[in-house]
Amino acid sequence: MIETQSHQKVRRGRLFPEIQWTEDQKHLYRDNLENHHQRCRVIFERLQPELIKNHYNWFMAVDSESGDYFIDQNEEVVTQMCLQKHPNAIPFIFLINETGVAGKI
Repeated sequence: MIETQSHQKVRRGRLFPEIQWTEDQKHLYRDNLENHHQRCRVIFERLQPELIKNHYNWFMAVDSESGDYFIDQNEEVVTQMCLQKHPNAIPFIFLINETGVAGKI
């Protein structure tokens, strides 16, 4: 049997070494993400009691800038619905149940 050798060079290290975030940039990103989540969470908690009756375990995408929300049984569909109306939005996805998340911790 003939053994073949790979001549491909194995790369080690960062994927994008030119991108180096400072600690301040990392904290700012985390803070913005947390603020975005909190704005979306307020909208979800306001609508949750009504939606849980008819749409239990469906997905809900929330746009924090406009306050719009979209619901569907499929997570990909609900994300696409949100992005069609708000192309630059970063939707936050909730599962319509008691906790808003899927799975157990």
